[in-house]
Formats: sequence, C-alpha cells, structure tokens
Amino acid sequence: MIQNDSIVALATPSGAGAIAVIRISGEDAITIGHSVFRSIKNKDLTKQKTHTLHLGHIVDDSKTFDEVLVSIFIGPNSYTGENTIEISCHGSTYIQQQIIQLLLRKGCRMADAGEFTLRAFLNGKLDLSQAEAVADLISSDNEASHQIAMQQMRGGFSNEIAKLREELLNFASLIELELDFAEEDVEFADRTQFHELLNRIEFVLKRLIDSFAVGNVIKNGIPVAIVGEPNVGKSTLLNALLNEERAIVSEIAGTTRDTIEDELVIGGIGFRFIDTAGIRETVDVVESIGIKKTFEKIEQAQVVVFLFDSSEFKVSGLKLKVELEKIKNQFPLKPLVIIGNKADKLTEAEIKNIKTEIPEILLISAKEKLGVDELKNQLLSFVNTGALRNNETIVTNTRHYDSLLKALDEIQKVKFGLETNLSSDLMALDIKEALYQFGMITGQVTNDELLGNIFANFCIGK
Repeated sequence: MIQNDSIVALATPSGAGAIAVIRISGEDAITIGHSVFRSIKNKDLTKQKTHTLHLGHIVDDSKTFDEVLVSIFIGPNSYTGENTIEISCHGSTYIQQQIIQLLLRKGCRMADAGEFTLRAFLNGKLDLSQAEAVADLISSDNEASHQIAMQQMRGGFSNEIAKLREELLNFASLIELELDFAEEDVEFADRTQFHELLNRIEFVLKRLIDSFAVGNVIKNGIPVAIVGEPNVGKSTLLNALLNEERAIVSEIAGTTRDTIEDELVIGGIGFRFIDTAGIRETVDVVESIGIKKTFEKIEQAQVVVFLFDSSEFKVSGLKLKVELEKIKNQFPLKPLVIIGNKADKLTEAEIKNIKTEIPEILLISAKEKLGVDELKNQLLSFVNTGALRNNETIVTNTRHYDSLLKALDEIQKVKFGLETNLSSDLMALDIKEALYQFGMITGQVTNDELLGNIFANFCIGK
C-alpha cells in the first residue's frame, strides 16, 4: 500500500477566501514545485533547507498565475514523512484550480481522502489511533471534543495501550519459551506476577471501556428531547436556550407539527435540543404524525425535558402527574427534567404549592429567560466530566471500543485459564488474540481494507 508518487490537494476549505494552501507530498514534490516556481531572489527550491519559506510566482512557461509563498519540508521531517511543499496562494477559486491543474500536468496526481495522513501512518509519523484523532480534531466543534482529540493525537491513548501490550508480550514470550521446554516441565513465567499483570490490564481495560459512555456523548453531542402538551412554551424554551428565534412561537395550540433540532455548547459539552410536537389527543392527521415522531425522539434522546404550564397547575395538576408517570414508566432509564414554565405568572403561595407537590421541579419563564441558566447547569450535571477534568484517557472511537471489549474478553479467558491451571499452549492462544486486539487499535496489526475504511472518512487534503 506504500506509494511514493507525488500527490496534490487543496489543504484549505474549498471556495474563495483570503488565501488557499495547496499541498504536495511525495519523493518528487520539491522538484515538481521547483518546476513551476520562480523565486523573486532566483532561489533553487531543490537546494533550500527544510522548514523554510520562499516568496515568488507560480508560472507556466511565460504565463504567471499568482504571487505565492512556498513552504518546504524535507522528509522525514514533515507531516507525511516525505518531501512536502505547501503553496500559499490567493484564495480565488480560479487561481486554486489553475495551480492544481498545472501541478497535475507536471506529474502529480490528486490525493485520495485522507491520503496525506495515511502516508504519515505508513511512514511511522503517527500510529493508527493518532491518525484517527486527526479526523476527530478537524470535526471537533466544542471544547470537550477538542480536548479529547488533542489528548489522543498526542499519543495518550496509544501510550496506555502500548504499555499494556508490551508487558503482556513479555509474559507471552515466557509462555512460548515454556512450550519449547514442555518435556522438562519448567516454568519461566512467574504465575503470581502474571496474575497481578492480568488484574492490572483488566482494570485499565474496564476503565477505558466505561469511558466510552462519556466519550461518545462528548463527540456526538447529547440529544435532549423537549416534550409536553401543546402551547406550554416548548418552542419558546428552545429559542431561549439558543438565544435566537429558531422555532415558530404562536398562541395556537399544535403550531409545531414536526421536530425542530439545533445544537448548543454548554460548559464545553455539545447538546442537541429537539423541540417536539405537543402531546395530546387529536384528529388532525398531520399533527398526529408529529406526536408519533415525538415519542420516537424521546426514544432516541438521552435526556428528556418535560415542560408544562405552571400557571395552569391548579386545574391540570392531576392530569400532569398522570403524564409524568406515563413517561417515567415508558422510559425508566432516561434522566427526566421536570420544568414548570410561565413561573412569572405565579404567586408565592402557588410556587410553594407546586414545589410541595413536585419537589424535583425547576420553575422557569422561557419568555422572560428566567431560570434558563439553572436548566443548563442541570443538563450539564448529567455528564460525568470528572475524567475530562482529570485529563484521563477517554475512548470516543467505536472501532477502539470494539477492540477493547474483545481484548477484555481474551484477558478474562487467560485469567480463568491461569486460575484453573489450563495448559500453557491453550493460554498462549488467548494471549495472542488479546495482543492482536491491542495491535488493531494502534495499527501494529492492520490490513488494506481497514485502512481504506478509516481514511475514506477523512477530508481531501488531510
């Protein structure tokens, strides 16, 4: 799979801008760059030092395309580990296309998605989990997901897995050695130390596996369904949370016929709020479809916000409690936030009565934006950010999670074999499988199909 031909791609987003960066990587990258570059000081790019900048023009025969800055990175001291140049040109889409087409004529080919990072992996500049973190870093849209991606790209997760794999590999070697001397009935691997190692590996794997629950919601955002009867202020609450007029607000019950979604970052964590159609009995076909979708969204949500009109609590309190019990019984494992809206219309006595009847209630006024910050803090409390604050390794990648689960299963098999005096040759098979799963995470064990699937999700030019 290793190729050293020269590839080219736009490294900045497509479209017009102040500047654009065109990246070339490969054995002949600098030579090709030199063939289209005219330095204002008549420099020969092929004779320049690595990590230097050069001002000049991109030309094709007598035609000048643009004044540019060319950055030179001589392999292996580059992102890809190969000779690399980056051309910073003006951001006109016409200029970008003309320069790329010129470079293609000079011997480059268009890079595939993620091919620069793939080459960095193949040339040993990054391991596989670090390469995958590059894609996560590019797509991070809040502080928490950015922090996790940076920690993984710096090798925090890789180092933890590599250390476990090395220790297990040492014992595996001793077990294999015992098999060579099976007739002498000798033990080279200290069974007590081996048991301690297996316990330690099991503990670390369980911690990493458990962290996926947090990592997954941080990476993808936490879906929050806002539900309740029609006209209780669900759309007003969504607008207050987002601080913009995202949803249509009307006095007419049943205005929201479909779900409306938008995202908000609270305390560095992404939340995806879903404004749903009001839940009620209706003969309106369109509205009933919206209500059906509401229950589908509750099923998909990780947190449910149940909103009701607190000013109507005197006449509808009993009905409200029935609805709450219905949702609690139907979705017993989902955190439920009970909110009484329009609290600005309540007297002190009415507030006291509602809090007595429903102690866990949060009273707000979405219209006046009172209590919205309390709601945000309550939502944030559902996310266990302790591991994030302590800079612990957090797993966000489904592929890593799957390999960790399989590795844990194999380690537990080895542990059981050790405790039941299983023969060394059978234990060795389980150890090899555990080592294989560790290697799948970091890329010490891989195949073309796996790499193709991973890097196909990258953007062109990275």
